[in-house]
Amino acid sequence: MGSAVYIAAIAIGGGMFNLLYWLFAFLRMGTSGITAQAYGAKNFDETTLTLVRSLIVSALVGILLIALQYPVSHGLMRFLKPDSDVVDIALTYFGIGIWGAPAFLGTFALSGWFLGMQDSKAAMYVSLVINITNISASLVLVYICNWGIIGVASGTLISQWVGFAVGLVLCRSKRYNHHRPIARNIFDWDKLRRFFSVNIDIFFRTMCLVIVTLSFIRAGAQQSSTILAVNTLLMQLFLLFSYFMDGFAFAGEALAGRFIGERNNDRLQQCIKALLLWGALVAVVFTLIYAIGGQGFLSLLSSDMAVIEASQQYYLWAAAIPLSGFVAFTWDGIFIGATLTRSLLLSMFTASVVFFTIYFLAFDLYGNNALWAAFLSYLIVRGIVLTLRARKVKV
Repeated sequence: MGSAVYIAAIAIGGGMFNLLYWLFAFLRMGTSGITAQAYGAKNFDETTLTLVRSLIVSALVGILLIALQYPVSHGLMRFLKPDSDVVDIALTYFGIGIWGAPAFLGTFALSGWFLGMQDSKAAMYVSLVINITNISASLVLVYICNWGIIGVASGTLISQWVGFAVGLVLCRSKRYNHHRPIARNIFDWDKLRRFFSVNIDIFFRTMCLVIVTLSFIRAGAQQSSTILAVNTLLMQLFLLFSYFMDGFAFAGEALAGRFIGERNNDRLQQCIKALLLWGALVAVVFTLIYAIGGQGFLSLLSSDMAVIEASQQYYLWAAAIPLSGFVAFTWDGIFIGATLTRSLLLSMFTASVVFFTIYFLAFDLYGNNALWAAFLSYLIVRGIVLTLRARKVKV
């Protein structure tokens, strides 16, 4: 499994799933906001019904993806355009892994529901179980059973279903004031209309995000393999910061939704101010770390000195990411908790237009600097639009 072809195939197969599942992130985000509001209102019938609706949708989407696996996999393969010796192995990986789609999407729904129920520990436990099972099963199947790529894919598949099962057990075993749902209430038209309205907005928002992200990667690849490597390296700084900011976003989803459900505007506004303050502090700390760390910090992420040296002229753009993006990341969670998803879609669409406008107008003159300027402008505009619409976040 140390072969470059196998490693590339796993990377391509994993990238196919990331791209595919990313579009269905609404199953987590939409569920958390609606559940948190019902929890705050102590409407435990509705918290249970929201979970059931989300699990039904995740199961239907998962089954549909399995049924359409051939056109989906070959369509993604044409888009990603890997080397020919990688294609068959990557398709084998995808063909096995796709059978975990209902479990993976169901875990999305459960994670969002746990957050809405103010129980982030349960979501963390499920994530730990999935990762530990994936590593353990893959090691056994690859190195003991000698299954190769089939073992890697099967290990991932097993971990997804085990994680989903653990999530269901946690859901049943914890004291969540469950009420047995009545079938006709599950399909209540007004509730379903709100459920799908929220999730459709998040779906199209995610599409904008995916398009910008893929365009950024593609623009780097079109310049040269060195620039692609430089941008990939510098984007690790963005990912590292975003992982920390996700904690504030999750808190915003859970707490904003809860206080809106409780009709407690004072605590809601206190929560918003606290999240923005702490987000700003984290952004300042990360900016200082990135500014002081410089080449030494990049050396921790890569051993390729040629790429590290080439990244120096673009490093300041990456160092500016925390201050450019913290407002957008923080508001994202708050607006999801408030289920003001149309504002999220508007901010992402506006920011995407700004990204492509700057890119197309400046790229020929300024090259990769224009690409980074477009990306940072995209982050800033997301935060500005949501700040301008913050008056909507109220009880």
